Amino acid sequence: MNKRREFLRNAFLAMGGLSLPGSVPRLLASPLTINPGGKAPMRFIFMHRGNGLFPKVMVPPSFGKNEMDLENRKAAYQVDLDKHTLPEWMSPLEAHKENLTILQGLSGKMCTTGHHSWCSSLGVYKANERAGSIKWATVDFELAKLFPSPMEHIELACFPTGGGNARGSLDGIAKGFSARGPQQPNYAFGGPGIAVDEIFKSVSANKNDQIKYQLERRVLEFAAGNETELAKHLAGIEKQKVGNYASSIEDIRERDRKIDMMADSVRKHAPKLDSKYLSNDMNTYVRQFGHTEVLLASLISGLTNVVAFTVDELGHEYTGIPGIEKEKVNMHDVGHGKVIAGMAADEIRHRTENHHMELVNMIVTRLKSVPEGDGTMFDNTMLCYFPDSGETHHSHGTEFPFVIMAGKNTKLALGRRYIRLPNWGDAGHKTLGNFYTTILNAYGNPIKHYGDFDPGLKIDQTGPIKEFFI
Repeated sequence: MNKRREFLRNAFLAMGGLSLPGSVPRLLASPLTINPGGKAPMRFIFMHRGNGLFPKVMVPPSFGKNEMDLENRKAAYQVDLDKHTLPEWMSPLEAHKENLTILQGLSGKMCTTGHHSWCSSLGVYKANERAGSIKWATVDFELAKLFPSPMEHIELACFPTGGGNARGSLDGIAKGFSARGPQQPNYAFGGPGIAVDEIFKSVSANKNDQIKYQLERRVLEFAAGNETELAKHLAGIEKQKVGNYASSIEDIRERDRKIDMMADSVRKHAPKLDSKYLSNDMNTYVRQFGHTEVLLASLISGLTNVVAFTVDELGHEYTGIPGIEKEKVNMHDVGHGKVIAGMAADEIRHRTENHHMELVNMIVTRLKSVPEGDGTMFDNTMLCYFPDSGETHHSHGTEFPFVIMAGKNTKLALGRRYIRLPNWGDAGHKTLGNFYTTILNAYGNPIKHYGDFDPGLKIDQTGPIKEFFI
């Protein structure tokens, strides 16, 4: 029995990681059923980075004495961005300022902070690399339930190679930084090439890919029938376990059938990656651009409405940074302020964060070019860029700065604003849990509060941020 299960688990992982029991998409309706009358779904992109994000770099340099006075005291205030210059590293977003919100003051002391946070900042609880630490589905998966799609959710990651989660899986498929449910880690694609191979394999023009795809379907068909027959002769927990495997396999088969029904759209938007995105020695910047192409293709084709993108992680060795392109940059050293190849740590942070904003600009610009309804796909999109472990390298979790890009159909009062919420401990202070509760409530999940509470806060922490509701 154990050998059978081990064989199936290994077979599923070889078929793309997404197929592991506990991480399979549920049976989902077709896009037409989901959106009667052709109403467009909302789409969500969560881009998070390791090594912290300094609150000070979020402040527009054009702020005057009054704003800086409030900022230095971390007092609550908000400012229209129309009359202000963005921080230089955010300059790629200048053309999209009407969609931009810089949000300061959210805390996450109930999360794991420091070197590695795993799924903590998306789940709002303390987590480590062990599945047993995962309390519930991360917020991206909760949103995926509200806006179903054939693949439900896609996760991309620049995996760490020098410690942390998913060691040594730079170009493969490994445990990611999101969670499908209690004790259910998600699996992420480490390289753009393998992501395209697995996500778009059903429409590949390569004959060998098509043969492999059909063989996988036959294996799944055989396994589903075999496990169902086996379950008839078992009882109790063993019968339940085998039944769960059979159900998971059938869900994968149903997902594949729905993707086949969308073949024309999927084929039209499948990314055609340049060879540099498939190279074993691609630098980090190229990897991030490749992942962004996969992200866009997955959304535009309709395969998913939710993408999580770990744009970097503390244990990832950065390469391709302008000025020190060939250097393998240890981001842990950057976190400790070390000079690397003659470049100061703050400058390295500045250049990598500026590159991240170029990726955001690429996403927003592309989605604004795709017609949808009486507008564009971006009208129905919300993107969040934030640190996965708080305000600095050794974070206390008192601040999680956010860069938010929101289309005009977003059901929240966002756009063209710099917002600083009350500081940690002050009356009216808000946490990551409050922010995610706000998003979930706005889109149909009436949850009273998402996430754990901060035991150090002696204020009411329950519920959404009502000021953000339209």
